[in-house]
Amino acid sequence: MNDASPLPAKHLPPGVRTRFVDGVNGLCMHLLEAGFDPPGRRRLMLLHGFPELAFSWRHVMPGLAEAGYHVLAPDLRGYGRTTGWDAAYDTDIAPFRMQNLVRDVLGLLWRSGHDHVDAVIGHDFGSPLAAWCALLRPDVFRAAVLMSAPFVGPPMPREIAPPQADIHAALAALPRPRKHYQWYYSGPEANAEMWHPTQGLENFLRAYFHMKSADWRLPDGLPANRPHRLAGWTAGALAEMPTYYIMDAACGMAETVAPHLPTPDEQAACRWLPPADLDVYAAEYGRTGFQGGLNWYRCQTSGRFAPETSLFHGRPIKVPALFIAGEADWGVFQFPGALEAMRERVFARMQAVHIVPGAGHWVQQEQPQAVVQLVLGFLSGR
Repeated sequence: MNDASPLPAKHLPPGVRTRFVDGVNGLCMHLLEAGFDPPGRRRLMLLHGFPELAFSWRHVMPGLAEAGYHVLAPDLRGYGRTTGWDAAYDTDIAPFRMQNLVRDVLGLLWRSGHDHVDAVIGHDFGSPLAAWCALLRPDVFRAAVLMSAPFVGPPMPREIAPPQADIHAALAALPRPRKHYQWYYSGPEANAEMWHPTQGLENFLRAYFHMKSADWRLPDGLPANRPHRLAGWTAGALAEMPTYYIMDAACGMAETVAPHLPTPDEQAACRWLPPADLDVYAAEYGRTGFQGGLNWYRCQTSGRFAPETSLFHGRPIKVPALFIAGEADWGVFQFPGALEAMRERVFARMQAVHIVPGAGHWVQQEQPQAVVQLVLGFLSGR
């Protein structure tokens, strides 16, 4: 399953190297890093999401390093060339819960000989992980940049949480029956369906990345991703989102994205994900499957760990923070009210929310120069 060899240098930009750090909370962690010479530079920790890798930061790492930062980007638990995790569906998912993922990041930092980073930066599922890092250890993670996924804070304790409608029954009862992708990801069939899809793994990943980007177009040439605020957590409102979020009830994710594989011309025009880069994703997931990353979703949707995380409900995150997302990214609005909660309640020092033109969900890959400028501006001004 896992590969103890480093990612070949031919896949990486100049100045980015690959190495392993062993003894990290039971893991041998694979990471990419840039700006490691000379020693003693300010540090940034970059945390990827799903289905991503440390490799997903390749476009921004050189620019951050050129600005004087030592940049570390690990393959997180369940991903890539990091070893020491269980890929089975029936494994204990407790090691994939947020508190233990924070322990992974802390362990990597300490085993690398450092006691803090100037900022922790997370994208997609790495965004709430970055927020939890800043919430639990603000002395170590001294600023936070969240991308694409707003953080709504720790959940309410059961004693005070309002009752929730059965959104899954409501989605299934729509005239066009639907289901929520996060609960699909939490089921036993998701890994096999995505790992061994009918169209082939490379075509699945190409279509998935394409659909969630700013490149996806309707037949008339207009952007297919035109996100907007949703009225509420109701089946009708959620069904306004594309099928990669609110799926047709009878379809898996591979089947969902298959009709939207970009044409050869569209693929050739995709400079942020050329064939050689897509090959890296296909090779890594072809070897490991997706279950490691899917176990993160299971921790969230099961509610199993909500009682312990609810201990922190109402505690604001006090480090300086920034939020960045693409203009064509539905992730900003997929949980109604999340963006507002993050800005107004969760972060005491949220500096700004930046929506980047020309980017969808993969903002740090689609518009890396804009992201680097926004991050450096934030870090220089705090």
